[in-house]
Amino acid sequence: MPKLKTNRAAAKRFKFSKNNKIKRKSMNTRHILTKKGPKRRRRLRGMTLVNGSDWKSIVRLMPYGVR
Repeated sequence: MPKLKTNRAAAKRFKFSKNNKIKRKSMNTRHILTKKGPKRRRRLRGMTLVNGSDWKSIVRLMPYGVR
């Protein structure tokens, strides 16, 4: 059976944690930041976890990311 290709766009956007949870960057951090408060911008700076319902589709894009 041939090797599976990793979707490079997904590989740049998602990282796997040690417990096979998928981390992603928060949305709403690119522009129009003036109306967002400093507390909200600080919270958006970090990584968040992908919802469990999307886990299977992301794993299909990144077959070798799962441990």
